[in-house]
Amino acid sequence: MPLPLIDLLWRDHPDAPTGGRRGPRARVTTGSVLDAALRLADADGLAGVTVRHLAADLGVSTMSVYTHVNSRDDLLVLMVDAAHLRMERIPHGRAGWRSRVRRVAEANLALIQQHPWLLDVVDDRSALGPGTIAKYDHELEALEALGLEDTDRDAALTFVLDFVRASARALRPQPRAGEMAEHWPEWGPRLATYLGDDHPLARRVGAAAGEALGGPGSPSHAWDFGLTRVLDGLDALSSGGRP
Repeated sequence: MPLPLIDLLWRDHPDAPTGGRRGPRARVTTGSVLDAALRLADADGLAGVTVRHLAADLGVSTMSVYTHVNSRDDLLVLMVDAAHLRMERIPHGRAGWRSRVRRVAEANLALIQQHPWLLDVVDDRSALGPGTIAKYDHELEALEALGLEDTDRDAALTFVLDFVRASARALRPQPRAGEMAEHWPEWGPRLATYLGDDHPLARRVGAAAGEALGGPGSPSHAWDFGLTRVLDGLDALSSGGRP
């Protein structure tokens, strides 16, 4: 039987139990199961991560996979923590807090773009893992100069990461990207006819934004604009920290 999830997450720790397995040495390890699961998820999304697919990828039986993970839900938690553990953490150095938090946001966006399936895993148990805790500690340090109480510092980091996740969803490639630009010469005049004099504010702002951004919207522009506003919002909480 596999270990409890908490022990699987910390399986490489010197104090972690070994599980007391007897018999022939397993053909695969928990680490190799996770590596295969990450490859499948990156290639095909979470739909591609099934025990049957994992077993086929590893050349073992499905029961062999279950000797390393208790369930698919536990496997997803292990995958999230593995992604967090392997995430690059740039030293904060002497950078001011705004630069630090901006780097945290950009690093999380890059992580999600590397592993888009992370947006589809919502399981608080990932907070128990060594990778997630190391990531959390590093990111909390970015907020040190703000002088926030501990609960507010935790909430401030959540605020930043929630913005990143929302932006990452908007920045995902769209299957019908470019269709608006392709058809706008035809659709634009017809839309103007339908609108007439209705909704003047939407017409004016939409036209200005469309001309400036080259389309009905720009997720990258919204990212830049929104991240600056996030930093401005945190600045209002600052207790004199270096900007």
